[in-house]
Amino acid sequence: MYTAYYNLKERPFREAADPRFTWLSKKHFEALASFKYAALEKKGFYLLTGDVGTGKTSLIKRFLTELESNTIVATVTDPDLDKLDFFNYLAEEFGMSMMFESKGAFLTRFKQFLFDAYQKNRRVILIIDEAHRINQELLEEIRVLSNIEKAESKLINIFFVGQPEFNNILLQHPNRPLRQRISVHYHLEPLSKDEIVQLILYRLKVAGAESKIFS
Repeated sequence: MYTAYYNLKERPFREAADPRFTWLSKKHFEALASFKYAALEKKGFYLLTGDVGTGKTSLIKRFLTELESNTIVATVTDPDLDKLDFFNYLAEEFGMSMMFESKGAFLTRFKQFLFDAYQKNRRVILIIDEAHRINQELLEEIRVLSNIEKAESKLINIFFVGQPEFNNILLQHPNRPLRQRISVHYHLEPLSKDEIVQLILYRLKVAGAESKIFS
């Protein structure tokens, strides 16, 4: 109803993360730059934290659109999985075309997958979204995946993206080895008042606004 009243072509404030409505502040561009740096330099583990609604998922989508064609990416949107489900989910996301019934079978094939990608000069990235939902067993399994490497190069980059509570998980004693491996950490702060104004105006413009709606 309000779209017709304000002469808008579509709703400007939908909850779904439509890339057309993504407005990036300076801090978002900084976070995006840190994403790219971690990927290009093969830094191993990267951590992006931010409160609910700060734009983490939108940032991931923007990052994926800017990756080079030689990059293989798997994105886990809900890491609250048991070990074998996680392995098979990765196999599907990475296009390995296999199902596994044991950890050993997966690791053997996954190691070969990473070596093949390295030989073809392809970059492999695993993005764990909603990382604060991860269970301890799976967190340890992810750390073990990073042990598959060559002396001169990391074979997989693993990005954790989640709410600040994930920092508390990392501070737990069993996760000390993983915490020490995180080489890049960016915390996404909420938008300022001026940035919120710019965001609103940008979304209205994309939705088709031709005149000023809000004072």
